[in-house]
Amino acid sequence: MIMRMSDISGPPIARVDVVRDVHHGITLDDAYRWMEADGEEFHRWLDGQASHAREQLDTLPRREELLTRIRELGGALPQYSDFTLAGDRIFYLAREPGASVLVLMVREPEGASRVLFDPDTVPGEAHHAIAWYVPSPDGRHIACAVFPSGSEESTIQVIDVGSSAILETIPPTTRFAFLSWLEDGRSFVFHRFVAPPAGAPPEERRLDSRSFLHRLGTDPARDEVVLARGLNPHVELTPQDRPFLVVPPRGEWMLAIVSHGALGPWTSEQLSDCSLYVAPRAALADPATCPWRKVAGAADGVTAFATSHDTLYLVSHRDAPRSHVLAVPFAVPDLSRARVVVPAGERVVEAVRVVGDRLLVRDLDGGVHRVRHAPLPGGEPADLPLPVEGAIWELTTHPERPEALLLTAGWTDAPRLYRYDGETLEDTGLAPRSPVDFGDVHARTLHVPARDGTRIPLTVIHHKDLELDGDNPVLLTGYGSHGMSELPEFRPEMLAWYERGGVYAVAHLRGGGAYGREWHEAGRGLRKEATITDFIDCAEHLIALGYTRQGRLAGEGVSAGGIPTGGALVRRPELWAAMAMQVPTVNATRTEFSENGPINVPEFGSVTTEDGLRGLLIADAYLRVEDSVPYPAVLLTTGRRDARVPPWQPAKLAARLQAASASGRPVLLRVEEHGGHGAGSTREQEHALLADVLAFLLHAFEASR
Repeated sequence: MIMRMSDISGPPIARVDVVRDVHHGITLDDAYRWMEADGEEFHRWLDGQASHAREQLDTLPRREELLTRIRELGGALPQYSDFTLAGDRIFYLAREPGASVLVLMVREPEGASRVLFDPDTVPGEAHHAIAWYVPSPDGRHIACAVFPSGSEESTIQVIDVGSSAILETIPPTTRFAFLSWLEDGRSFVFHRFVAPPAGAPPEERRLDSRSFLHRLGTDPARDEVVLARGLNPHVELTPQDRPFLVVPPRGEWMLAIVSHGALGPWTSEQLSDCSLYVAPRAALADPATCPWRKVAGAADGVTAFATSHDTLYLVSHRDAPRSHVLAVPFAVPDLSRARVVVPAGERVVEAVRVVGDRLLVRDLDGGVHRVRHAPLPGGEPADLPLPVEGAIWELTTHPERPEALLLTAGWTDAPRLYRYDGETLEDTGLAPRSPVDFGDVHARTLHVPARDGTRIPLTVIHHKDLELDGDNPVLLTGYGSHGMSELPEFRPEMLAWYERGGVYAVAHLRGGGAYGREWHEAGRGLRKEATITDFIDCAEHLIALGYTRQGRLAGEGVSAGGIPTGGALVRRPELWAAMAMQVPTVNATRTEFSENGPINVPEFGSVTTEDGLRGLLIADAYLRVEDSVPYPAVLLTTGRRDARVPPWQPAKLAARLQAASASGRPVLLRVEEHGGHGAGSTREQEHALLADVLAFLLHAFEASR
């Protein structure tokens, strides 16, 4: 059956202007390269696509019903996150029922909580959001990064905690700003980009970033550069590298982290393709002569760290594919002499924290988190019983307190915040219990064989009374890049899907982090095909197991999740009733020529090398679209201000599918006018997007009957 959505005229037709590239003897024709210039013609076309998509989505018969239910579910549960301990205070982000965006909260020692900063009070844009915040060690000041309408270009607001007054503002060039306060509580170091030369192409706009020292009360334009290419001979930097400075709240040492890739360090546990250096903190007085000593390079596989006053603890996957924890004295920063304090095992070691005289270790075990604790300096780790079979989303410590905060959640368990006292866990009561009842929702993880025999974890979530009759609506999602894992996440809004008989399936693909470094490498570069075929194989197993059939199956991918979904779309179009791809990477061979592209080269490769090109061609769905193929219904989304995956990526795929598909099924390009890659979206934006996606899929399933 042809899927008719309305009698509204079709989307605007994109101009074809073929550009031919030849790389390593391989010819690539690109019909819509002109979109990458981001000019007036492109935005007129994008406006037309946005209007067409909005008109079509608004006609879907179940959209308003879904949106009403999603608002009811999503607005019922307060959202608390990003807990931080500083001084004798607790800081966190909160979004109460009915609120639009997250606000910054402080909980005083006597237990009273108050709003410290509300981004809705910032004038100008449609909305603002908090990107991150860092309190000073004594809890008296806080640096809070705020960005408008999804742009992620953050302005730093420095706030006096006692009065809630904004003391000063640092202009917006602070994306990826890893900020670290000095011990005096009146100065901090932070990373920022510098203004590119006039007319610089997109791929050169984020080069030669630097770290600065700012002192409260001084002009930010006069901040001192403390880490940059060419500043200090002991720190090796390329134009693409991003240098970050970390000053631990205790001890006499500091760290320099040089990120060579796309990830982090947004936190101390999201390192990837990084080099680490150490130096005495006092040497910050003369950054050019600071005696930095290299502890680890990218080949040493450091993915997380923690510090005590005299020791650096590193999570490393070198010689340990699922990682181990190493102890390195600051005074003797020689990795070859490091002591193994937590040996490698079957679990993937993800994070480490120092809590008083104990070490706290978070592991990934078959898609869920476990926690171990061990006495320092080198006791045997023991399991810490957890109240939830799910994820530890946050692990917060304080250098002067022998305690930690753990924020837990599961696929069917709402977030709870627990306090660890060195021995046991106690519920703090800070995260209120969910009024949304998931008692009838069931989650379990299967292990299905891929075509090469590898067992792929596949989590399925649905109503407990679901019948395996082969006719259930199924939404399969996957990511499979950067070594990142799909962790259990409580989404109350998804009850609207389960109530309608829907199944939500999460494929833990190779290229992700489900089983550590080897799992990541198995879906990277020339092995990227495994990420895509894993996704297809999971879909076929859902059919074989009786969950669904081809006409009731849809795929979903976000960001780099566009690689498995886009790859599955063009390789097996008959398998899917619909595909929903949000801010997706779908034109991988052109990614490195975008603003965010160079930092993704370590993960995806470059067209400048033959192997890099071949890996990118595997991942590039846009170049694999063929004329006169009956493609399924496709919903693509983008944000007008997306700097991670620029709008031209999903736009080019939309234009190509609209011209090529022979099925008559819709190809829609949904544009979030006041949004970017998704960070900082308002509650209403999140609800409207989910309603659009679910209504689109249900309509596609009906059309396939």
